[in-house]
Order: sequence, then structure tokens, then C-alpha cells
Amino acid sequence: MDFSKNILETIGNTPLVKLNKIVAEIDALVLAKVETFNPGNSVKDRMAVKMIEDAEADGRLKPGGTIIEGTSGNTGMGLALVAIVKGYKLICVISDKQSKEKMDILRAVGAKVVVCPTDVEPTDPRSYYSVSKRLAQETPNSWYVNQYDNLSNSLAHYEQTGPEIWKQTEGKITHFVVGVGTGGTISGVGKYLKEKNPNIKIWGIDTYGSVFKKYHETGIFDENEIYSYITEGIGEDILPKNVDFSLIDGFTKVTDKDAAVYTRKIALEEGIFVGNSAGACIKGLLQLKEHFKPDDVVVVLFHDSGSRYVGKMFNDDWMRERGFLEENVTKAEDVIKDHIDKELIVVRTEELVSHAIERMRKYKISQIPVVDINGFVGSVDETDLFRSYVADKNVAEKPIKEVMSKPFPIVKLGTPIEEVSRLFSKENDAVLIDLGNGSHHIITKYDIIGSIK
Repeated sequence: MDFSKNILETIGNTPLVKLNKIVAEIDALVLAKVETFNPGNSVKDRMAVKMIEDAEADGRLKPGGTIIEGTSGNTGMGLALVAIVKGYKLICVISDKQSKEKMDILRAVGAKVVVCPTDVEPTDPRSYYSVSKRLAQETPNSWYVNQYDNLSNSLAHYEQTGPEIWKQTEGKITHFVVGVGTGGTISGVGKYLKEKNPNIKIWGIDTYGSVFKKYHETGIFDENEIYSYITEGIGEDILPKNVDFSLIDGFTKVTDKDAAVYTRKIALEEGIFVGNSAGACIKGLLQLKEHFKPDDVVVVLFHDSGSRYVGKMFNDDWMRERGFLEENVTKAEDVIKDHIDKELIVVRTEELVSHAIERMRKYKISQIPVVDINGFVGSVDETDLFRSYVADKNVAEKPIKEVMSKPFPIVKLGTPIEEVSRLFSKENDAVLIDLGNGSHHIITKYDIIGSIK
């Protein structure tokens, strides 16, 4: 009978799949190493086993111990599978930018999940780096994995992933392209491939908000490059020991929007349901297309499964909120379609300024049209009210008509967005759209900016 003794024996030997439509503009053979075929649905299964086995061998991890790790979710899943099979407890420390699906999956496989804020310095006691270390110090019989600096991470890919790719391509691979986070995959695979053929090019995919690309090119760790970003699984605000920059031929950076858009494209155009870093890799691959020749064999690695991003990149509302959804915005109503059914908030000429302020606070808005029995006669916004207050501290008890500005311009349904945009100025922060049924809606600068692709 042909069977595995446990789930860990099914890790590895993932397929190479030819990409077609999505890489049509690349004049080379492009193959995807689809790591979702691992039991934990990500490449991280490989190094999770290796790190734990090495820690067991040298006594860092003892029977019945607790494994503690800061993770973006995928390493945690791999560790969880090993912990289940080998009888360990697991605490995963995760940043709040990671998808809810990742957190729920970790809990489903028995991990305790501790969530930390994303937008803090690595040295901040609230960061998931700091919290992981603290928990390891406080928890008896525990072992802190530290996938960033644990060289068993890259060794797993040197021993497994690299040889698989070499064998599957019959040594014909010319380029390896992969997202860089902890650095284990690119360094381990890169080391093996370059030992086999020093001419193989190793390209890393970075994200905006990360330090890798500039550090590789200049040797400068520029803290000004560090800021919060949405893309998951790649990029860092630290320099992990697993990143061997000497093995990497170059980096290209991919925006959050492009990573998200191409994550969806892979599913729609290739039928491969993979995660956020795969989208970044494909967009990065296209950015590098001038480096590839017709006879080249390019391998791009897809880290994880799209199932972990159903509430994010594969959710239209989430994409639309961030301006990532590629929709055709040509008319006035297009920019407000998500809230066009909401009632227009107005204030009457004889109401007090305090009433307008109260409405702004309640509905979290900055501009309000002013009406009387004849229709729209004026407008107020935060700037008007602030200036009025500076001039007269008792302004809150005055009627709106004493502080209001000109009424907002009114456009009809179907008005081209270019025409609407021209109506905005220093003196005018909003436009009203006549919905044709006796009601109106407001278009703000924020709505116009949100429609920019």
C-alpha cells in the first residue's frame, strides 16, 4: 500500500506549471512553482519542519515544549502541523494587517494567536518581534523560532526546493524570481542554483515600505523607506540573517495595488488560486521582462493559497475601499456608486452653526449644503466654520445663513467625470449631483481622489 505515515511526509515535490495568458508579453518560458500543494498550503511548510527538527537535534526544543513564533500566518501554519504531529504547543504572534482568514486557520489547527499592531517600530515593545521574544522569555520550556535569523530556514530550501527546481527543469532554468520576506527561500534556492550554474539570475520581489531593494543597491539601510504597506508576505523593515544579498542579482519593487490586482488576475487568467505575494511576483516579473530572452526558462515561486485572502484581495468591497478595483469611472455617478443610496445631509438657513457642527461630527462629513424653502442656497464646510470661530467665539449660536458660502455647483446624471473635476477649486470642495428623482447626492474631493487609478 502507498501511504504517508503522517501529513509531514507529504511536504515538497510541488508541481511546476507553465503560465500562459498572464505572461503573454514575456518572450520566455515562464513556470510557476506552486507551493500551495504543500499540506499547509504554503512554501513555509518546508522550513517549519527543518527548523523544528534542527532545534530538537541540538536540544533547543525539548519534549512537551511550547513553540513561539512571530509570523505573517504561513510559517505559523507549517509550525502548527509539525507541532500537532510531534506533540508541541504553539503560540503564534501575528500583526494586525494579516488577513482574518490566516488568524482563523491558525486557531483551527490549535495555535494560540496573539495579535500585535503593524504600524510600530520593530524595537517597540508592542511589535510582533518584541512580543515574540518576551513570550519566549516568560513561557517555561519554550523555544523562540525566529524564522528571520534562523538559518535552518534557508537551509531547508537549499536542501529541498532548489534541488526540486533544478531537477524539474532538467537544469535549464535561467532565472528564479521570488518575493523576499525572511529571505529563506531566495537565499536557499539561490545558493543551490548558483552552485549548479553561476549564470542563473536570482531576482527578488520587494514592496514599497520595505528596505531590501535600496539596501541591496547601495548598502544603505534607509529608515525613510520604512512605512506601513498592505502587501503580505514580502518586504521587511529589518535585515534578516537569512537574506544573503550576495546571491541576489537584483530587486524590483511592486505597489500594493499592483500586487492585489495581479493576485486576482492569476486566478482569473490561469485558474491558479494563490495569494498576495504571487500577485506581486507576477507584476514584478512583467517589470523585468526586458531581462528575458526567447530561450530562457524563468521559474517564479507562488508562496501560498488564495484562500487566505478571500476577505481581502478577493473581496470587491475591500478592493474598492482602497481604490484597487479596476473599474471604469467616467461619469459623476460612478464615483459615488458605493454610497449613492445614502440620504443627503443638509442644514437649513435658520439653524444654528452648532447644529451643523453636530451633524458633521455625527456623520463624519466635512461639507454640508444649506437649504431653505426654495432649495439649495449655500454651503458650509470645516474651513468656513473654523474661520468663523476664530473671528467670533460665539459663532456657534448664530444662524447658518450668517456664515455660509456659495451653494455647491449642481450636475446631472451622466456628467463626464472630467467636467465634474473642473468644478472643484480652493473655494469649492464639493459638487451636488441631481439624481433625477427629486433627490441629490454630494460628490467630494475625497470621492474624486478615490476614483483615481
